[in-house]
Amino acid sequence: MLLLTAFIWGIAFVAQRVGMDYIGPFLFAGMRFWLGALTLLALLLISRLIRRNNTDKSTAWPVMPRRQLVKAGVICGLFLFIGGALQQVGLVFTSASKAGFLTALYIVLVPVLGIIVRNKTHWNTWIGVVMAFAGIYFLSITKSLTIEPGDLIIIIGAFFWAGHILAVDRFVGAISQREVLKFCVVQFIFAGSLALLATPWLDAFFVDRVFDLPTIYQAAVPILYAGILSTGVAFTFQAIGQQGLPPAAAAIIMSLEAVFSVLGGMVLLHEVLSGRELFGCLLMFAAVIVAQLPQKHRQGNT
Repeated sequence: MLLLTAFIWGIAFVAQRVGMDYIGPFLFAGMRFWLGALTLLALLLISRLIRRNNTDKSTAWPVMPRRQLVKAGVICGLFLFIGGALQQVGLVFTSASKAGFLTALYIVLVPVLGIIVRNKTHWNTWIGVVMAFAGIYFLSITKSLTIEPGDLIIIIGAFFWAGHILAVDRFVGAISQREVLKFCVVQFIFAGSLALLATPWLDAFFVDRVFDLPTIYQAAVPILYAGILSTGVAFTFQAIGQQGLPPAAAAIIMSLEAVFSVLGGMVLLHEVLSGRELFGCLLMFAAVIVAQLPQKHRQGNT
């Protein structure tokens, strides 16, 4: 299930890149998040109908209070909006292949930024950080020591994706899958609303006409893929799949989205990476794996 999630997310970079040929990044992000929310609302409705026909009404998981649900959804939705918007803007200027690997930097940044909330960071994380930034050098920085604007925007966005993961970990504890879906609906609605509110003001920098029905219709397939599959379905798969694996193993599997983004960019968009860029991708992928290696904790004399 997590492997399928990584595949959906990897190909989503292709959909997001294609969508930028027709509409602005904030309109795309807003429609994507709202479609994800509607998808999860449909899943919640189906689960409610199933529960009505289920004679067993017992609940083994606590329910998140409504006030906490709204608070968590708003804070996490803010990180989601900024990270998603920066990623979408970056894709205007860079390829889907590079965007996938640069976004994967968030997996290395999570334990580093976790120091702020007093999470323990192991030695392998710091090795992963060094390898990741070396990968960024070969992937994005040219021989004249300049970095492409799109790559820089994607890298900044990775910090907000890492912040989103830490915020989710802070607010969402041991709750049922149904409560996770409710939380996701709130954060998607909040992030999507912010993106749509920003659309008339910011998308004018990228497109001539912001709300143009013919161009929105041309971008329908990328929008539907990114909204329904990448945002709604894949996030649900992630939540379910992570319950059966340790976090480190789950993170390594999901980091394969970077590999699928490269394959998707090459096959579907005919993107070509240079030898230097491919070496940077290899370093980035190795950094993700090294940073997520499980640690053995010593107890007493064992």
